Amino acid sequence: MPGVCDPLLSTERATAMVTAGVWRDELLTDLLDALADRSPNRLAVADHNSMSGVATRLSCLQLQHRVDRIALGLVGLGVQPGDVVAFQLPNWWQFIALHLACLRIGAVSNPLMPIFRERELGFMLDFARARVLVIPHRFRGHDYPAMIAGLRSALPALEHVLVVGGDGPDGFERTLLETRWEDDLDRDAEFGRRRPDPNDVIQLLYTSGTTGQPKGVMHTSNTLLAGVRAYADGIGLSGADVCFMASPLAHQTGFMYGLMLPLVLGTHVILQDVWDPVQAWKTIQSERVTFSMGATPFLADLVNAPNAPAPADCHLRQFVCAGAPIPRVLVQNATEKLGLGVIAAWGMSECGVVTMTRPDDAPDTVFGSDGRALHGMAVRVIDDAGQVAPAGTEGRLQTQGSCLFVGYLKRPDAHGVAPDGWFDTGDLARMDADGYIRITGRAKDIIIRGGENIPVAEVEELLYRHPAVQDAAIVAMPDARLGERACAFVTLKPGAALDFNTLTDWLRRSGLARTYWPERLERVDELPRTASGKIQKFALREQARTFGDAPAFSAPAAPDAR
Repeated sequence: MPGVCDPLLSTERATAMVTAGVWRDELLTDLLDALADRSPNRLAVADHNSMSGVATRLSCLQLQHRVDRIALGLVGLGVQPGDVVAFQLPNWWQFIALHLACLRIGAVSNPLMPIFRERELGFMLDFARARVLVIPHRFRGHDYPAMIAGLRSALPALEHVLVVGGDGPDGFERTLLETRWEDDLDRDAEFGRRRPDPNDVIQLLYTSGTTGQPKGVMHTSNTLLAGVRAYADGIGLSGADVCFMASPLAHQTGFMYGLMLPLVLGTHVILQDVWDPVQAWKTIQSERVTFSMGATPFLADLVNAPNAPAPADCHLRQFVCAGAPIPRVLVQNATEKLGLGVIAAWGMSECGVVTMTRPDDAPDTVFGSDGRALHGMAVRVIDDAGQVAPAGTEGRLQTQGSCLFVGYLKRPDAHGVAPDGWFDTGDLARMDADGYIRITGRAKDIIIRGGENIPVAEVEELLYRHPAVQDAAIVAMPDARLGERACAFVTLKPGAALDFNTLTDWLRRSGLARTYWPERLERVDELPRTASGKIQKFALREQARTFGDAPAFSAPAAPDAR
């Protein structure tokens, strides 16, 4: 379909995937419609809006009706097949309904993390030429309409901004739900002619990279559904399971395994919009949740929560942990304290989860590896010469297969997929003789804080703009809960001064998301460099390791105070 998202997908790949049976040429809305016909009163999604205090429970039929009206509303607003519809929403039912509505009419869903602020949004919305943006009125104290109002003049393609919980003419509810669009539009005709091909781009998800600009990962129905099905089969999930998702739906974890997975399984999902482990356990137990997924900090918080249930009482059966290494003691505690099965996984926005341990793997495998490839996917480790590395040898990790993405938005040069289909992930890994991998490092200069990538180059660029900073480098320092935090090493200009509060105030005024801010400042006389002048970040990382599990500095007296 026409639009800004042109997939890099060869006929040969598509044919091979269909022949192999891993691409079924179906849409997620097909699964919703089948559920609404078969089990109209079965629960589909339940959420609790922490800002309004309103809890919503939608059956399959109710969700279908809301999806259809929202889809017709988007048609009424002029959205065409291939147009980008962006939504910056927490884990609320509206997020799920919006994606399904976009899918109904061939529009491209562009989920945006709620933490993004002016700097990220200004680029992302303009780059994708988003025509519609849906935002909350307020979330966690932030005024989203005011933020977007300050950006509108720089976004000529953005025609409509709709506000969930808004009481004005731009209110999401008033515009898309309360208006009977079906009275003026032929539902079947509109949906029939706008139905996307399973190989059309349906999702645009920005991911952080080594440059100052994030890349827009493009996925199709076939690539996403293949990954979700392989995931479910790999750990034995079924329609008898109940899903709980506290990871953001705007992250690939939440999107694929909180939004899509329940519909694939024919079950329902319970959403949490603000992470609170005590409330999470109340929800898990009352809703009889059996499955969840999140980064290591989520699991650590559940294990240590004061109201964690005893193994005999715990309904939660499996937790898939990804985004950071899993400490041995955490797996042991989860097993002994909760009777919980922990699954280790590795993946990327570009391909979803690619490798996982299996439920019958030994605990040593879970905390000592990142699993083996799922059905339809393959991984390999290659050396500097491009040859497959011997078992146990570190090298560059590559992957190929059914759930691999179909390119970066407007960046065909950055695709990174060789003619033979192998994609260079940018990660370093080892593989054992049984095909289990262990991520050992990253060729990409990214810090992963609690499963969220920090775009190092972008933050460094802002540091360099500070009038006191001569040189700057950001590296990871270890943290028991989040896996990694960001530490900024800086040298200052002669006579200049800089403390941590001044630094964070600078980043705040620059519009950078708080999650991306460094959480430690180290002033040094000079940064270690190679003979050619490049900063030796490995030396800084080694120094940062000595800081141990350094706490986040919210308001330190002085950066040098230990």
